[in-house]
Amino acid sequence: MKRKPPPSPFEAQRKAAQRAALNALRRARRSAEKAGVSLSEWEGEFLDSVSERVKTHGRAFGDPELGAPGQALSSMQGRKLKEIAAKAKGEEPKRRWGRKAPRPPDT
Repeated sequence: MKRKPPPSPFEAQRKAAQRAALNALRRARRSAEKAGVSLSEWEGEFLDSVSERVKTHGRAFGDPELGAPGQALSSMQGRKLKEIAAKAKGEEPKRRWGRKAPRPPDT
């Protein structure tokens, strides 16, 4: 009986990234449902379409410049997924680009 050759380290890393992305998408949806937080139509569609693309193609973006090699989600998709997960937990959204609210003037 012939055995399959072991997968290359790159292939194993790619498969692990794919599983991690699918688990994160499932976790975000489950936590939103469990907490009773209603996701917007766009957020639900985003989770569905990204998980479908990861299952079908192994990653959710077509342009290799949008994400790191071997990763299943682009950097923006990862950011949106974190925002959805934070919304499901009831946390306030983080400010983008590290900007803080302006301080009131001293009187």
